[in-house]
Parts: sequence; structure tokens; C-alpha cells
Amino acid sequence: MSRDARWKALLELLVERGRLDVEEAATELAVSAATIRRDFDQLAEQQMLVRTRGGAVVHGVSYELPLRYKTARHASEKQRIAKAVADLVVPGEAVGLTGGTTTTEVARALAVRSDLASGSPALTVVTNALNIANELAVRPQFKIVVTGGVARPQSYELIGPLADGVLAQITIDVAVLGVVAFDVTHGAAAHDEAEAAINRLLCERAERVIVAADSSKLGRRAFARICAIDAVDTLVTDTAAPAETVRGFEEAGLSVVTV
Repeated sequence: MSRDARWKALLELLVERGRLDVEEAATELAVSAATIRRDFDQLAEQQMLVRTRGGAVVHGVSYELPLRYKTARHASEKQRIAKAVADLVVPGEAVGLTGGTTTTEVARALAVRSDLASGSPALTVVTNALNIANELAVRPQFKIVVTGGVARPQSYELIGPLADGVLAQITIDVAVLGVVAFDVTHGAAAHDEAEAAINRLLCERAERVIVAADSSKLGRRAFARICAIDAVDTLVTDTAAPAETVRGFEEAGLSVVTV
């Protein structure tokens, strides 16, 4: 196992359990305890975890893995969701994409749609996510609008008043929202309040809002609220979502697509 793969696995285990000890991690990854100690020390230097006697704990109460360290957990679900979301977009529309692993997959699904292979533009994409803008910028048929702001390394999203200034001057047809939690009572939410504020403004500038979230995000709450349930028009999720949860969203007035 390469160091990068090992670090990804360690961080995923840490997010799931909140705490890991050296021996436990060494057994899980089939490597020596000395290797795990060295990994923990190096990850602590990057402020990705907090070193403890004999192990490590997550870094802070609102801990979130940087995008580059997120593994392909729920990868097939996210790809199915992304295709379904992309199919809801009409050629020529202005589409807002927030940051996140699922919305990145939506950008990729839009990029390979045959009916969006040409146009002037085929789509206008507004995003505050640097990685999404980078992937789509090579598509000459797409008009890419990137907000200003300060880059947040955990998600590659631009945040702050510079991003506010751009979004306040535009309107879009559809906003595709990536979330860490989506609940009928508490609405859509993110870990970071500055990130949530930009996502909220993107939603406010849109004619319709689509939440793209795998079933693990549903029925959960997170620190920073993005918007209430009544600001969302459509939820696209996977078929593992409990029927009762889906019914709750439908009763709240959402169109729910399961794939």
C-alpha cells in the first residue's frame, strides 16, 4: 500500500471512529506499528489529526477531510446521482455548482453529455470550486464563471466577501448543492459557516435548487445551515435511502429522484 493510500485509509477510519490507536490502525492496514506512528506524526504536522499518547483523534469538532484525501466511499452511488442530476439540466442554462465530491461528479457528467458537446455556450457554469472550474475550463463550449474569494483547502471552495460580490450580480437557472447533511427539519447544512454562506447565496440566485446527496447524508444535521427545506426543489439520492426518509422529503414538497 502506498503512503497516500495508507493516509486516506487512516483518515477515513479516524472520521468513522473519532479515535484510533497505533496497534489498532496497524492491524487494520496490515503494516507495522512504527509505520503508523510515523504516519500519525506526519499527518499531525499537517494539522489533519491530533496526536495522542498511543494514537490520534480527529482535528476539531467540525473535522472535515480535505477533498484530495476523501476516498471513493459511495463512489458508484455518487456517479449515478451525478448522471441523474446532469440529466435535469437543459442545454443553454446557467448552472451553479458548489464544491464537494458529488458536485464534482456532476461536473464530469455534464462534460460528457453528447448534447452539450457544442454551443455558444452549451452551458454557463458558475462555481466557487477551483477543482470544478479547472476540470471544465478545457471545454470550450462551456462558459465558466468563477467567483472570487479565499480558497478553503478542505474543499477547494472560494469563500468570503469577494465571492459574495460576484454572486450578487448574477442570476442562474439551477443551483446544484453538495451537502454534508440534509434533513426535513433542519434543511441543508455544511461543516463550515463561511462555505455555507456562499452556498446559500448561490441558492438564492437560482430559479430552482437541486440537492445532490447520497443516502448517508440524509436525516443528518451539521453545524452550518445552508438553507431551509422549502428552498429546495429536487433531491437526487440513491436507492439505499430509507423509504420513510424519502416519504418525509416528498411530504415536504420536494421532488425526489432515487437512482
